[in-house]
Amino acid sequence: MVGVWIEPVTAQVMMTFLGMVLSAMARPAGVSLPAVLILFSILRKAVEYICECRMAGTQQAFPAQAGCIGLAHPSEAHAVSIMQDWNPGDPSRLFYQIRQRRPLLDRAEGIYLWDRDGKRYLDGCSGAMVSNIGHGNLRVLEAMKEQMDRAAFGYRLHFENEPAERLAALIAGLCLPGHEKVYFVSGGSEAVESCIKLARQCALARGEGSRWQVISRNPSYHGSTLGALAVTGYRPLTDPFLPMMRRMPSIPAPRSYLDRDELSEDERGRRYADLLRDKILELGPASVLAFIMEPVGGASTGALVAPDSYYGRIRDICDEFGVLLIYDEVMSGAGRTGRYLAAEHWNVKPDIVALAKGLAAGYAPLGAMIADEPIIEQVLDAGGFQHGYTYAGNPLACAAGLAVTHELLEQDLMGRASQMGALLKQELDGLMADYPFVGDVRGRGLLLAFELVAERATMQPLPARLNAGARLVELAYERGLILYSRRTREGLEGEHLMVCPPLIITVEQIAELMGTLRESLDALAAELGLSHGAAA
Repeated sequence: MVGVWIEPVTAQVMMTFLGMVLSAMARPAGVSLPAVLILFSILRKAVEYICECRMAGTQQAFPAQAGCIGLAHPSEAHAVSIMQDWNPGDPSRLFYQIRQRRPLLDRAEGIYLWDRDGKRYLDGCSGAMVSNIGHGNLRVLEAMKEQMDRAAFGYRLHFENEPAERLAALIAGLCLPGHEKVYFVSGGSEAVESCIKLARQCALARGEGSRWQVISRNPSYHGSTLGALAVTGYRPLTDPFLPMMRRMPSIPAPRSYLDRDELSEDERGRRYADLLRDKILELGPASVLAFIMEPVGGASTGALVAPDSYYGRIRDICDEFGVLLIYDEVMSGAGRTGRYLAAEHWNVKPDIVALAKGLAAGYAPLGAMIADEPIIEQVLDAGGFQHGYTYAGNPLACAAGLAVTHELLEQDLMGRASQMGALLKQELDGLMADYPFVGDVRGRGLLLAFELVAERATMQPLPARLNAGARLVELAYERGLILYSRRTREGLEGEHLMVCPPLIITVEQIAELMGTLRESLDALAAELGLSHGAAA
């Protein structure tokens, strides 16, 4: 006989019936032996029938001793009953943001990815500005395998681990002097949450419990968790959750490219920075905890770079009022702008930094908070950092981050980001001669973007109903180029496209990227009736 898994309810009925039989056998005076044998025979036939039905229905059985029935533990029975393989073409059990489906990924190497049908895609945005060193780096994969062979997980309260210690030391050495302490997390949202909570606990440790307000910029994006959303200015993402969180104050982002005044860029930079001073005075300096900003804008502003005068003035204002300066370098950090931290371009040292994305470059989920040592010491002296994540300092993720950072340094990918970024930006600037609906090109290193407009002179956005940015992404995708789009004006209108390939991109690959991008822009112009060409 062959044993089969029996559902919990069936097993319970059978066991009840068996109990009746045993009870009858225990009272021979009340029930005759022939009756007991008849009951036992009925039970055996019922069990055999159920087994045959289950085998016919599921084709899942296991060897059993002759004459024995496999009665599964309820959890085991349930597990086996749902163990069904998934094959391409079957309905998906996954869901993400929207219903749109994409091809199945087969493999990735360098700046390219291939789907199961063999079609090749050029990764023009490094995923979500993540894959800084490209895909399939063998040295990183080998370092991860070596760590997996030793230990894939060790909880931070139980063990310290060498990859985390080595990576922290390396990061501290790459940052501006004073950034001596590193706290590892699993991604950008966690990093920003950690920065905000560290700032608050630092204020408490200093006896400044009245400080709680974190000023940010609008538009901006700092993460998808509720704390990070509270300092984010991107309405499609924040508005649904406003009743659930305490919205933080903000000032306008320094989008000087939209200004039509008589000020110089230097004057505009100081004017935008002074909006922070005005806001601190409006709120009351004793209540303001921190100011958080992206030194080079990310998804919400499309690689926005403020006038140079902005950065130093912001640092001075924060110092004037004892406000902590937090740089969100989740996207701009780890070498993408040509420096390890974008802050270095302006020689401004923030108090706390959020880092992620390119830190492990997609090989493992990894982010970090970097902070001045005096801040950390004050918090630890006051009782410790009341915060944590299960995978903080995970040895496998840190081994990946360590190997990625070695690649960044040994291949001089920061220098390459500067060199290839200058070339790519020059090519993107050239789009403006042939496509009047390309209104602005901006960024630093290989963190670049261009904005689509209805009229360049006024920077009037294209009508939101056209969904021009999303449509351009689709047209490029059809042609084997992956781009990243968002809406520039608080997420409601305005279209920008992020062009941020891996830092390993070559001159020839930039030419390939631009050729496909131009084909896609031509198709968009024809589809939406937008003027283009040298005579436009």
